[in-house]
Amino acid sequence: MELQVPIFRAEAVATAPQDVIPLCELAKSLEEAGEYEQAVETLRPYWKRLGEPPITEGLSTEAKAELLLRTGALTGWQGSARQVPGAQDLAKDLISESSDMFEALGLWEKVAEARVDLAICYWREGGLDEARVTLKLVLDGLENKNSEQRLRALLNSAIVEKVATREFEALRILREATPLFDQSNNHALRGKFHNSYATLLMSLGTSENRSNYIDTAFVEYSAAAFHFEQAGHKKFQGRVENNVAYLFATLSKFQEAHEHFSRAHALLESAGDFGGAAGCDDARAQAFLLEGRNNDAERAAAGAVRILKRGGEQTMLAEALTTQGKALARLDQFPAARTTLDQAIEIARTAGDPDRGGIAAVSVIEELEKQLSADALLEYYQTAESLLAHSQNRGLKVRLGDCARRVLSSEIVSKTSPSASAEGIALGEGFSLDAEVLRYEGSLIRKALEKSKGSVTRAARLLGVTHQGLAFILNGRHSDLLSIRTPVKRRRKSIIRFH
Repeated sequence: MELQVPIFRAEAVATAPQDVIPLCELAKSLEEAGEYEQAVETLRPYWKRLGEPPITEGLSTEAKAELLLRTGALTGWQGSARQVPGAQDLAKDLISESSDMFEALGLWEKVAEARVDLAICYWREGGLDEARVTLKLVLDGLENKNSEQRLRALLNSAIVEKVATREFEALRILREATPLFDQSNNHALRGKFHNSYATLLMSLGTSENRSNYIDTAFVEYSAAAFHFEQAGHKKFQGRVENNVAYLFATLSKFQEAHEHFSRAHALLESAGDFGGAAGCDDARAQAFLLEGRNNDAERAAAGAVRILKRGGEQTMLAEALTTQGKALARLDQFPAARTTLDQAIEIARTAGDPDRGGIAAVSVIEELEKQLSADALLEYYQTAESLLAHSQNRGLKVRLGDCARRVLSSEIVSKTSPSASAEGIALGEGFSLDAEVLRYEGSLIRKALEKSKGSVTRAARLLGVTHQGLAFILNGRHSDLLSIRTPVKRRRKSIIRFH
C-alpha cells in the first residue's frame, strides 16, 4: 500500500521513549477537538508521514500499543477528511495490532477503545456487519460498566443501525443511552450523540410523518451545535450545519436550506474536511432534486462523486452516485443514469452495505421504469427486495411496494400484448388495472406453489419474498390458493417447563 500524503514540515526530533504515552494522550485530546493536523504534528518524533507505520523501536509494549492506536485512529480520520486511497485499510492494520497488544497486557478499557476505532473504520468502508460484530464485542466485554468507551460503542452501534436503515433499533439504543450521555463531561462525545439522535429523528419524522420528531430534531441539532462549540470542533459544527440544511430542504424551506449548506461547506473546507464537504455537496444535490433544479443537482452530485472516488468511504460514494443517477434520469440522459445507478448498487453491495444498494435499485425502477423491459424491471425489484429485507424504514417499504405494482403492471402489459405495445391490450369499458395486477400476482404465486409442491417456504424463495410475507398475501388477497399449500404443521409444546 502506497500513500503519498506528507503531513510534516520538518524532520523528526529526538525524544525520550517514556514521553510517548503523554504525547499520545495529548494527540488524543486534539483529535477529540477535531484538530487532526495538530494531533499528527504532536506525534512527529515517531511518525513521519501518513501512509507509513510509526517508529516503535525501543518502546515498551504499552507505549508501542498506544502509539499504534493513535496513529491508526488519525490515519482513519485524515484518510476520511482528505479521501486518501487505502487509508482505512492501513488504519485497521495499525489499530488491530494495538488491540492485540493491549489484550496481552490485560488493559481491557484500551482494548475497547481500539475496537471502537476499528468499527468506525469498518462502517466508513460500508462493512456494516463487521462494525456491528466488533461493537457488540466491546459492549459484551464492558457489560454494565459506565465508561467512555461504552458510550462510544453505544453511539456507534446506533450510527451503524441508522446507516443500515434499522432505525427503530437505532432509536432504542439512543433512548436507553440518553441518561448515560447526560452524565458525561465530554463535550465532543455529547455533541456526536445529539447530532446522531437528531439525524435519526429527522429520518423517522419524514418517513413516519411525525411532526413531533421533526421539532425534536431541531432541538437536538441545537444541543449538538452547543457541545461542538464548547469542544471547539469545527468539523462537526460543519456537519451539524449540513444536517440542519437538509432538514430545512425536506420541509421545502429551500432558502434557509441553502444558507445552511453554504455555512456548512465553508466550515468543512476551512477545517480541511474534504470528505465532509463532498457529503455536503451530495446533500445539496438532493435538495436541488426536491426543488426540481436537476442541472444544479447533477453538477453538485458529480462534484461529490469525484472527491469520494479517491477515498475508501463506499457508503458515501454509493449515496452520491444514486443522487447523480437520479439527476441524470430527470435530464433524460437515460443510459448514463442507468450506468451510474448500477455502479451505486454494485459498490454498496460489494462493500457490505446492502441497504444503500437497495435504495439505488429502487431508484432505477422509479426513474427509469419506461426505459426498461419487464424482465429488467423484475430483476431490479428482486435485487431491491433482497437488499432491503431487514430495513425498518417505512418510507422505503412504501417505495418498494410501489415498485412492485409498477413491475406487475409492466409484466401484464408485456404478457397481454404479442407485440408488447399498448395498442395490443384489450382496454375498454370494464377493464380494471387493479384486477389485472391481482390476477397476474395470483398466477405467479400459483406457479411457485405448484413448483415447490405446496411448500410456502420454497415458494417464497422462488418469488423473492419472505415466508411471512407470502403467508400474509395468501391469507389476505389469495385465499383461493390456500388449498394448494401444504397444511400448516402445529409445533409441539416443549416438555421443558420454565419457572
